[in-house]
Amino acid sequence: MEAFTLSTTDLILLSATGCLFIIQFIYYLGLYDRIRRHNNRKRLGLGNHNDTLEPISVVICARNESKNLRRFLPAILEQDYPQFEVIVINDGSTDESEEVLTLFEEKYPHLYHSFTPDSARYISRKKLALTLGIKASKYNWLVFTEANCCPVSNQWLRLMAREFTPRTQVVLGYSGYDAGKGWLHKRTSFDALFISMRYLGFALAGSPYMGLGKNMAYRKELFFDNKGYSAYLNLQRGEDDLFINQVANGENTRVLTDAQAVTRMQPLTRYKDFKEDKVNYKVTSSHYKGAQRYLLGFETCSRLLFYLGVVLTIAWGVYTHHWLTAGISLLIWILRLGMQGVIINKTAAELGESRRYFFSLPVFDLLQPLQSFKFSLYRKVRGRGDFTRK
Repeated sequence: MEAFTLSTTDLILLSATGCLFIIQFIYYLGLYDRIRRHNNRKRLGLGNHNDTLEPISVVICARNESKNLRRFLPAILEQDYPQFEVIVINDGSTDESEEVLTLFEEKYPHLYHSFTPDSARYISRKKLALTLGIKASKYNWLVFTEANCCPVSNQWLRLMAREFTPRTQVVLGYSGYDAGKGWLHKRTSFDALFISMRYLGFALAGSPYMGLGKNMAYRKELFFDNKGYSAYLNLQRGEDDLFINQVANGENTRVLTDAQAVTRMQPLTRYKDFKEDKVNYKVTSSHYKGAQRYLLGFETCSRLLFYLGVVLTIAWGVYTHHWLTAGISLLIWILRLGMQGVIINKTAAELGESRRYFFSLPVFDLLQPLQSFKFSLYRKVRGRGDFTRK
């Protein structure tokens, strides 16, 4: 019977681990599972949508992206949509971008391109380029993507337009990576999926706090009514996440998670590019308004404490030969891993991802907050000049 008797220390450790498991359970079912449930409701025909295909202006900023423009721009220009234009702003490219765009304009009459002036100073060039594209647009609904992104189908704009209800001013979509090989690709793919589960999950919960310019839309009037990017012109980034943080709310924002409306990026080949992107995100996220970043920080802390609790409880059980304590703790970890695996992999399937996460899931689950802390340190070490007025 002694083997089934729990000491006070056993009870404290198991109770703490159990409480942390409950917190994680609430986050996964209440936040991270929202994309899957949203798609299930769509399949059942629940929720309203717009059957009118309103004219659309697609706005893209490109800098030295001639290869990507040549490869991906036709997929945007050949969308199955009755009335749309594509505006590409050539942001000081020194490659063949100008020649590629000129050639495409001869074939596609709904393509227009312009450029940012070389004299532009003391302002983020990307924000300037997008502002020029928005001002040049003919239509009220603006759809944004990037030169290295490609819609997975010719129904992208049609599916986006279905979300343009009279009350809607912002539509947030999903963007992932094309299939690739290697550790870096697995790492970046999981990161993109998990970050999207967070910000799209909050948007589906009625509390949008950010968006990504790789796949989103908003009304032109919303841009000008809020004075564009004027609140953070000095920052190098923030043309997507900070703007959405500023203008989006539960009443004016909808989420598009159809697998045929996804845009995909080429797999990263250099860790340096991934790090730079994450460090810049750390800079802009520090300016977010709302409680979402703190709630996500709490989830991250509870996750790390959960792992610590599991390890300590198992170690204590082994040390004191209380195998029941160690077994219960291991069972709690397995239950969380199973719940996590089901939700993440089903969400990946809903978004058209080919990769699944099984044995790698615990590794990425721990690596994600640790690398986030590391990127925060990089941001503090580097001077403010690295993130402003470029």
